[in-house]
Amino acid sequence: MASEVSVNVLTLNCWGIPYVAKDKNPRMLAIAEKCASGEYDIICLQEVWSVNDFKMIRTKTQEVLPYSHYFYSGVLGSGICFFSKYPIHGVMFHKWPLNGYVHKVHHGDWFGGKGIGLCKIEVQNMNVNVYITHLHAEYNRENDEYMAHRMLQAFDTAQFIKMTSSGADAVILAGDLNTEPQDLAYKLISGLACLADTCPNSASHIGTNECANNSYTNSKIARTQPDGKRIDHIMYLGSKTVKVEVVNFQHPLPNRVPYKNFSFSDHEGVMATLKFSNDKHVSDYIDVMDSLKEAVVICENALKDVKRQYFWYALSAFTLIIPLIWSIWLNCMNISLAADIGLNIACIFLTAILCYTLFMSLIWNKVEKNALKAGLLAIKIYMSQLSNKQE
Repeated sequence: MASEVSVNVLTLNCWGIPYVAKDKNPRMLAIAEKCASGEYDIICLQEVWSVNDFKMIRTKTQEVLPYSHYFYSGVLGSGICFFSKYPIHGVMFHKWPLNGYVHKVHHGDWFGGKGIGLCKIEVQNMNVNVYITHLHAEYNRENDEYMAHRMLQAFDTAQFIKMTSSGADAVILAGDLNTEPQDLAYKLISGLACLADTCPNSASHIGTNECANNSYTNSKIARTQPDGKRIDHIMYLGSKTVKVEVVNFQHPLPNRVPYKNFSFSDHEGVMATLKFSNDKHVSDYIDVMDSLKEAVVICENALKDVKRQYFWYALSAFTLIIPLIWSIWLNCMNISLAADIGLNIACIFLTAILCYTLFMSLIWNKVEKNALKAGLLAIKIYMSQLSNKQE
């Protein structure tokens, strides 16, 4: 085993939504050229929603990063992909059971089939597990309808890392976690999986999204919070035999694509240089009981909301049946051509709404309820184990 080796890790949310994201094609090309510069040994990209974009980046980076993988999932693909200087010995993808709402088409998280990807690589005879993920977006911080979804995704992520990293010499987690260091989801991931943040305290206030120096940041947001939000992270963990140290941390991408008036993405890239050395290293035990108790409260409140939603969807479905039957009955009366057309349109409209309310009450509501129950049960099991260890 090599006594010491340094690895440059880059993570970037590329904002690569076809037909929606501004300047997507020239930005993706600029990102590919930056990835091919030879400055990075491991690259984790998110929101690469077009497989053709992944193939283009793979072609550009083939000489310096010969190993790559795209995690296929959901309707659109997970959007996450991986490029490496080091050989990939195994891959795995865990799709989250709670992943947004199918009817929130404008948000689109559900269609991406999001989850956490794992690439097992070999860095000079050291087995390193690299995890890449992209948690559910926070669309409204004041009224966050996805808090329970994102919190359970964070718990799932931490559990997945713990259960798949036992044979690894070191662990790296990179991606857009859509959570700031003071948020519960961040505390669950870092606390349960015992991961350390590569960002030093001196740079902890510098954001990675909605930053004033980014060309895609709304001017109003830029004035009120110029540093933006730090939601893109690189975390790490050593083992009993391998020590991991952070020797460099930066936002490596310039504010603008060279010779253009726009940024590489609406997110900033994050780069960390990690030094692996053959040394004894035992992670400190982190007490996360308070975070877990808070997570339980969020899940229980979400379950109450789901029950309320079921009642209102069911009531709406029952209420719609009456005017639907009435309109069908009137249509059979053959009052007039104009009336028949109007009644047919009304029948179609009422039927569509009825189908929606039935789907939400009988199918989607049960899916969300079961996923919340499963997550809540898993958290309580972990809390029980943690309590036994503390006694």
